[in-house]
Amino acid sequence: MPSEVVLCLCASLLVDHSRFGSGSAHRAGFPVQKLAELYKRPPTSILAKMANLDGTRSNGGRHELEVSARMSADSALLQDVYLRILRAARAEGIDRDSLPDFLELEHGGTLWLAGQEELVPSEIESELEGTIEEWARDRTDVPIEVTQRVLTSTVRIGQHRFARAVMSNHGNRCVFCGMSSVVGGRRRPRMLTASHIKPWRDSSNKERLDHLNGLAACPTHDVAFDTGLITVAEDLSITYAHDLERALEEDEPLRRAFGKPPLADKLILPSNADLPDRRYLGWHRTKIFVSD
Repeated sequence: MPSEVVLCLCASLLVDHSRFGSGSAHRAGFPVQKLAELYKRPPTSILAKMANLDGTRSNGGRHELEVSARMSADSALLQDVYLRILRAARAEGIDRDSLPDFLELEHGGTLWLAGQEELVPSEIESELEGTIEEWARDRTDVPIEVTQRVLTSTVRIGQHRFARAVMSNHGNRCVFCGMSSVVGGRRRPRMLTASHIKPWRDSSNKERLDHLNGLAACPTHDVAFDTGLITVAEDLSITYAHDLERALEEDEPLRRAFGKPPLADKLILPSNADLPDRRYLGWHRTKIFVSD
């Protein structure tokens, strides 16, 4: 059904179908099980549809790839169709228990792909060059422009899932100063970002999706970390670059942003958080941190 195709595409923003096989499909996270119940299908069918939409299922339909290519590249269009489906469902008596608003858009939210500011189009294009050529040989039924858009969208959706996992693990707060992205009872997505410790361009595919390779931070402290003005020591303490440390002595506005406080002595993490992998932190201290 068309609605199933769109909802499975939306579910891809939350769930990585590749992590589940036929024997583990029942463990796939929300909303896979809900969609399986709604459409009276096994979870494996929902996951297979998700695989069709990103092209990882070789016998998936061409038209589903075209739908994915168009909608994944246009967040406003995807949001509009998602909300139309929800409104139609409610009109038919399908309540929020049977079809939850799993993207949290029904009450005025906006579809926002997290972490996209870290991605550089030229780097994505370079990374995908070989894969696009492989698709051109193996999937001759799919136009090259559709292939490019699907693969680019797959990268962006993977980055979104990575950023969501990092934010959740860090309690939706900046690990450097503790600022929350929840203001007035509502989550404000642009108040925080989730970036890789070892940058996307330097990471393997596995490292790019590893939430232990990420930190949630407010924009100011995120940029300072990405450009090497601050780093994180082995014991998770926050360390200044020498230039920043010297400038703090005489620059009051800078001190308000980077003094302690507002910066904490060590990363601010929930008690149950997975700690950042020290291998990534070591890479940052060696390759990014401005130590001189």
